[in-house]
Amino acid sequence: MKLSDYELFLQIIKGDENSLTELILRFQNKVYNTALSYLQNNEEAEEVAMDVFLELFQSAANFRGESSVSTWIYRITINKSLDKLKYRNRKKRLVWISSIFSNEEGELLHDKPHFEHPGILLENKEKSVLLFKAIDQLPEKQKSAYLLSYVEMLPQNEVAQILETSVGAVESLLQRAKVKLRKELEKYYPERVLK
Repeated sequence: MKLSDYELFLQIIKGDENSLTELILRFQNKVYNTALSYLQNNEEAEEVAMDVFLELFQSAANFRGESSVSTWIYRITINKSLDKLKYRNRKKRLVWISSIFSNEEGELLHDKPHFEHPGILLENKEKSVLLFKAIDQLPEKQKSAYLLSYVEMLPQNEVAQILETSVGAVESLLQRAKVKLRKELEKYYPERVLK
C-alpha cells in the first residue's frame, strides 16, 4: 500500500531513510523545475534541490501539518531559490568594476546568458528565452505567483498557501505580473498586441 505524503513525512521524522528516498522521488522533478524557473541555471537548480531535501530531513520534526507536505516543500524551494539569487547578486556586486565594463561608455562586456527551460518544445525555445528573461524582471512576489501558477500549473488556492497569502492577493499579483510582462514582451514583438 502506497503511503500518503504526510504518512511518509511521519516516517521521516522517525528517521526512516527509505521514506525520505520515496519522498525525494515523488518531488525531485517539481523541486528542480521550480528552482530552475527562478535561477535559470541547471547547476544552481540542482544545488537548491539538494539543499531543499537536506533541509526537509533536518527540519522534519518542525513540520506542524498546518499545510500540505507539497505546500511546505514548495515554500522551502522558493525560499532557497530566492536566497541563491540574493547570494548571486551580492557576489556580482563584489566583482571588480573593470572586469564588467568594456569601455568608457559603460557598455556591458558580459550579458546574462540566455536561459532555455528544458521542458519547452524545440520550436518554442526562442519565445521561451524572451519570456523567462521578462519573468526574471518581475518583483519577487509577482514572479513567484506567476511561476507557480503558469509554469508549475498549480491551482491558485495552493499558490496562496505556498506564498502565505489570500487567493485574491494571488490574483492581484498575477494581474500586475501580466501587465508588466506584456509591456516587456511588446519590446520584442512591437507588431503584435499581446492580450
